[in-house]
Amino acid sequence: MINVSEPLLASPKLRVSLFAFLLFLLVSLGDARLHRTRRVSSPTEETVETYDKYYNYVDLTSRLQSLARKYPHIANLSSIGQSVEGRELWVMRITKDPNTDTPGKPRFKYVGNMHGDETVSRQVLVYLVEYLLAKYGEEPRITELVNTTDIYIMPSMNPDGFEKSEEGECNGNTGARNNAKDNDLNRSFPDQYDDNTVDPDDIPEVMALIKWIQEKKFVLSANLHGGTVVASYPFDDSPSHPVRGQYSEAADDRLFRYLSLEYSQHHPLMKTGQPNCDNALDETFKDGITNGAEWYDVPGGMQDYNYLHGNCMEITIELSCCKHPLAVELHKEWDMNRESLLAYIEKVHIGVRGYVKEAISGAALTNVSILVAGIRHNLTTGQYGDYYRLLVPGTYNITAVAKGYTPMMVHNVQVIEGKPTELNFTLTPVVSKTLGSITVPTTSMPSTNDPATIPSDFTRVVPSEGNKSSTPPKHQPTQPQVFRHHNYADMEVFLRKYSSEFPSITHLVSIGRSVDDRELYVMIISDNPTVHEHGDVKGSKGRWNGNNIDLNRNFPDQFTTSEDPRQPETIAVMNWLKSIPFVLSANLHGGSLVVNYPYDDDKDGISQYSRSPDDSVFQQLSRAYSQENPLMHNGHPCDDIYPGEYFEDGITNGANWYSISGGMQDWNYLNTNCFEVTIELGCTKYPMAETLPKYWEQNRRALLQFIHQVHTGIKGTVSDIQDGTGIPNATISVEGIDHTITTAYTGDYWRLLVPGTYSVVASAHGYTPVTTYATVSKHSVEVVDFRLTRVHSDSNGQSPKGNQRVQNPSEKEFHSLIKDLSLGQGLEQLVRSTATENNFHYRRYKEMSSSLRGLTLNFPKITSLKSLGQSVEFRTIWALEISNKPGQTEPSEPKVRFVAGIHGNAPVGTELLLEFATFLCINYGKNPAITKLINETRIVIVPSINPDGREQATEKQCTSTQGLTNAHGKDLDTDFFGNASQRVVEAQPETRAMMDLILDGSYTLSVALDGGSLVATYPYDKPVQSVGNIPDGVMRAAERQSHMGSMKDFSMDFGHCPEITVYSGCCLFPPTEQLATLWAENKKSLLSMLVEVHKGVRGMVRDKSGKPIVGAIIVLNGGVRVFTVEGGYFHALLAPGNHNIEAVADGYQQQRQEVVVSSYEAASSIIIEFDLDNSIFGLPREFVVASAAASMTALVVTACIIWCVCAAKSNRQKDGFHRLRQHRDEYDDEIRLTSMGSKKSLLANEFQDESESDEETLYANKI
Repeated sequence: MINVSEPLLASPKLRVSLFAFLLFLLVSLGDARLHRTRRVSSPTEETVETYDKYYNYVDLTSRLQSLARKYPHIANLSSIGQSVEGRELWVMRITKDPNTDTPGKPRFKYVGNMHGDETVSRQVLVYLVEYLLAKYGEEPRITELVNTTDIYIMPSMNPDGFEKSEEGECNGNTGARNNAKDNDLNRSFPDQYDDNTVDPDDIPEVMALIKWIQEKKFVLSANLHGGTVVASYPFDDSPSHPVRGQYSEAADDRLFRYLSLEYSQHHPLMKTGQPNCDNALDETFKDGITNGAEWYDVPGGMQDYNYLHGNCMEITIELSCCKHPLAVELHKEWDMNRESLLAYIEKVHIGVRGYVKEAISGAALTNVSILVAGIRHNLTTGQYGDYYRLLVPGTYNITAVAKGYTPMMVHNVQVIEGKPTELNFTLTPVVSKTLGSITVPTTSMPSTNDPATIPSDFTRVVPSEGNKSSTPPKHQPTQPQVFRHHNYADMEVFLRKYSSEFPSITHLVSIGRSVDDRELYVMIISDNPTVHEHGDVKGSKGRWNGNNIDLNRNFPDQFTTSEDPRQPETIAVMNWLKSIPFVLSANLHGGSLVVNYPYDDDKDGISQYSRSPDDSVFQQLSRAYSQENPLMHNGHPCDDIYPGEYFEDGITNGANWYSISGGMQDWNYLNTNCFEVTIELGCTKYPMAETLPKYWEQNRRALLQFIHQVHTGIKGTVSDIQDGTGIPNATISVEGIDHTITTAYTGDYWRLLVPGTYSVVASAHGYTPVTTYATVSKHSVEVVDFRLTRVHSDSNGQSPKGNQRVQNPSEKEFHSLIKDLSLGQGLEQLVRSTATENNFHYRRYKEMSSSLRGLTLNFPKITSLKSLGQSVEFRTIWALEISNKPGQTEPSEPKVRFVAGIHGNAPVGTELLLEFATFLCINYGKNPAITKLINETRIVIVPSINPDGREQATEKQCTSTQGLTNAHGKDLDTDFFGNASQRVVEAQPETRAMMDLILDGSYTLSVALDGGSLVATYPYDKPVQSVGNIPDGVMRAAERQSHMGSMKDFSMDFGHCPEITVYSGCCLFPPTEQLATLWAENKKSLLSMLVEVHKGVRGMVRDKSGKPIVGAIIVLNGGVRVFTVEGGYFHALLAPGNHNIEAVADGYQQQRQEVVVSSYEAASSIIIEFDLDNSIFGLPREFVVASAAASMTALVVTACIIWCVCAAKSNRQKDGFHRLRQHRDEYDDEIRLTSMGSKKSLLANEFQDESESDEETLYANKI
C-alpha cells in the first residue's frame, strides 16, 4: 500500500487548502442536515411578485429558499418528507425565532395543493408567505400575529400531481388529482369508521403528514382545495356512508361552524353561499359553510384525522370553482382570500389556554387530558405542559386529568370573543394502595388514537416509531391488565374514570339508590351512548341488600305474591327496564357454571321444567353463551362442590334446576320486551382476586357472543301509511307463540326468534292489522316493516273535514319530533341527554341584567333582548326572545311566553327561567331536538316583572311578604284591568309594561312562575262559578285564591292567550342549596311547554283568491275566540278529541269545520277559505238583487217620462229666443234703459223658461 498522506501534509499550502476544503464540507453537511437534501437550489434572490404565473416545483423551491434567506429572523424552510417521485414537501415556518420552540405560542398550519390539479391554494399560500414576511414590522396586526403564533405553511402536499396538471383545466380531467401511485391523498388517512388498506409505501406524503401532525400538536389548521367555494367542517363521513345528505356531527360541531364562518364571512363570494359553479349551478351552501358528510361522504379524509388523532381543529376550504384556472385569475383569488386567511389564523387565539404543572416540583406535565364538560372530545398538553383549547364564547367547566394525579376541575370558566382565557392547573400526585404506592407518570403513556390518555390498566400495541414503512395508526384492541375486586367507592371511581376517558362511546348514569343510599350505576357503551337508535365459596354474606332482602326474590311474580315490601333497588331497576326498550339481557351470578333461562318457577311451586312461550329462543340464547365458555358447555360445573350436578350443554331451565319466585329474569320477559337469562359465572361466589384474570379469559368470548345474539330474529318499524311516522306501542304477534312485544316510541321493534318461517301480525289501536310472513336465518336479522292504515279519524268513522295543507319534509320531521317527545320516555330522554353544568345562586337585578346581556352576546343569532319599560324605581323590565330569527315577525310559528317575579318575594321562578334560557341557548346547534324546537317556536322570557320587590326580599324567608308588592305597595297581580270603568287609579308602570306585551304579542300560550305552594292553576282568578279541583295538582285559580285584576285573566280576556300559573314550591324564598333540586324538578315541565304549544289546531284563513284575511274571528266549540294575525294565521290549544271551529269575518260567509286533536301529535295545519257573503241587510242576495232590479226599472220608466216633458218645454224655449233675434231693434231701447241690470236678469224676467217645474228641480237635485 502506498501512503501519500505524509507528503501531502508536509506542504503548508496543501495543509491550508485541505483544511479549507474540510471546513467547507462540514458546513455543507450541517446545512444539509438542517434542511434535508435540497435537490434544487438557486442562488438568486426572489423577484417582485407579479401574481400572474404558477410556480412549478423548481420555481417554488427557489422562491421559498430565497424568502427563507431574506427573512431568517422570522422564517425557516424545511421539508417534512418526500413525494413518491422524490420531491420535497416544503414547509415554511413563520414566527419570531423560527429555529426554536417557545412555550406559549400555539401552532397553526395551512396545507395546500393536496390534490395536484387544485392549484389556486398552492399559489395563494405562497402569496401569504410573502405577505406575512414583507409586512412584519410594518403592520401591527401582522407583527403581533407572527410574534404570538407559530405558523406553518405547506404550499404543496402533492407536488408530483401538480407537475401533471394543465392550466385552464377546470374539471380536473388530467389525472393530476392523485399522487404518483394514483392514490387520492384525501382518502388515505386512517378513518374512524373503516379500516384503511392503503400500502404505506404508496402514500409517503400521507405518512409524512401523519408523523408531522403527531409531533407538532397543531392547534388549528385548514386544508385548501378547489372545485367550488365553501368551507367544509368535520365530520367528513358517517358510519353508514350514504353518498350525501347525512349530517355527521362532531363533538365540537358548534366550534367548527364558528371557525368555518370566520373564513366564509370574510370572503366576498363564499359568504353568499352561491358559488354558481358551471358544473353545479344549483348547488348552494347556507352562509358559505357545510358539514362535510352532509355535502358528500369522504372516508379517510385529513381533516377528520387531525381532529380525532392530532389535537387539532381542521376544516377544508374550497377556494375556486375552477380547479386550475388561468394564471391571470390568481391576483383576484389572492385578493378575495387574503383577509379570510389572516382572520382564520387569528382564531388560534380563542378559547382557553394555559399550563399544567406538578404541585410538588412545579415540573410541566405532558399528555394531561383537558376535558370540557358537555363536549365529548378531549385534547392533551404538549411538551411544556401547555394546552390550547379552542372554544366559542360561553361558560364552561374544565377539568385536567392525568394518570397518577388528582383531577382538578374549574367551574364557570368564562370565554369571551376575541381573546383567550388563561387557565393554569396544578395537579397533586396521589398514592394508590391498590397499585402498591406507585405513581404512574403521564409521560410514560403517550396518546396515539385518542387524545385522552390510555388507562394504565390496559396495554395497547403502539406502532414502532422507528419503522418508517409502518401502516397508519389503527384502533388497537386493549386488554385489562390489572384485576381486583372493586368495593363501592373503588367501583364508582373506576366507572367515572372510564366514562371520562372514553366519552364518545360511554355514558354513566344512576338509575336509583340502594337502601344504604348508594348509587345504582349503569355504564352504557355504544357509538351513540345517550340516544336510543333504532375467597368465600358458599357463603351468603353480602347476598342481601341493606334490609336483608334477596333482590332476586323481590320482583313481582306471575304465580305467587311476596310479602316483602318492594325494595328501592328493585323499584329503580324496574323503572329503568320499563324506560328503555331493551331487547336482550343477562343477569350475572356466581355459585355454579351454567346459563339458566325462564321460567324460574311454576304455578305448583316445585322444581320441574316450566316452559315459557319462547322456550326455543331462550335455549338458543343460552347455548350461544355456554358454547363459547371452555368449561361451561361440558355440563359438569362444580364436581368438588356438587359432584352429582349436570347440565346438558351447560344450560338449564330455571325452575327445572330449582324453583324461585320473584326472580328478575321472569319479570323482564313478562313485563317488558326483553329476553333475559341468568348466567352463573363460576363455582366460587367470591373468588380470590388473583383468579380474576382466569374468569375474564373464560367468559370474554362468551360475553361478546351473547351480545351478538341481539341481532337474530326480526326487526323493523311500524308506521302510519299516510305520513310515515312511527306508531308507538303497536303490538307484534307471532303465530304459534303466545308472547307479544310492543314497538318503542319511534315505532321500531326487535323480536328474537330461532330460524324458521313465521306469520307475523302488527296491530295498533285505531289501525287495521297487517299480517305478513318472515323467514328467519341463523346468522342475521330479517327486516320486516309494517305500514298500517287508520280505521277512522274520529269516533263517527268520518275523515277529518276541512282542507289539510300538505306538509313539506321538514314539517313532517318536526311533527315526528313532537310525537317522539310526547310518547314514552321521549321527553325524559331529552332531559337526560342535555345535562348542563350549573352553579345555582340567586341573582339580584344587576346580575340578572348582566346574565341576559351575556346570553345575547354569546348567542346573537338566536336571542334578542328588549326593554318592556321600567319599574317604579327605574329598573328595566327585560324580555328575552329566543328563536332562530329573533326580532322578526313569524306569524306561522306559535309564540310562548314565560314570565316570573310578579311577586318579588318568590324569586325561584326568576332563577328557573334564567337557567332555562341558558340551557336552551347552550344546547342550540348541539342537541337536534332543542334546535328544532327553537327553530319552530318563538319563545319570550320575562324573568322579573317586579324587580323592585325582588330587591327587598330576603333569602330563606318562606312566608314573608317583604317584597311581594312593588315600590308603591301594590300587588301587581291585582292591577291588570282591561276596561277603564274597572280601574280606579292609573296602572302601575310594571303592569302597563306587561299589558302592552300581552296585547301586542299574538301569543299561543303563557306560563307564569310563582311560589308559596305546589300546584298549577288555570283561568280564571276572578270569582266565577266553581268547577271544583282537578286531580294531579291542577286547579282553577279562583278555587285557590280568587281576586280581580290578575295577569292570567287579562291574558285570557284581552290577549286571547291561555295562561297557567305554576307554583314551584311551598317556600317562597328557599335557600340557595335547593335551587339545583328545583331546577331538576321543573326542567322537564318547562321543556314540555315547548312541545305542548305546538298541539291543538292551527291554520290559515284566506279568501278564494288566496288573499290572507287578518282579524277573522275563530270561535272554538261555540265559546273561546281567537283572532287571525298577519298572514291570516291562527293557533289555538285544544284538549284531545273532536272540536267544532267557526270562522267569521266581515263581508264573508261564515265557515264551519270539524277537527280532531291528538294528545301526542302536533297540530295539523288547516286552511279555511271564505266565500263573499251572499246576504244583504240580512236578506238573501237573490231577493235583494231582484228587488233592486225592479226598482231600477221603475226609475228608468219615470226618467223617460220626465225626459219627454222636458223635451216639449225645451221646444217652446227655443221659439222664444228665435223671436228675440227677429225683433232685436225693437228691444234695443228697452235694453239700454235697464242697462244697470245684467243681461241675464233681463232674459230671466222677460223670457223665463217656463218648462222647469218643482218636480224637475227635485229630480235634478237627486241626480
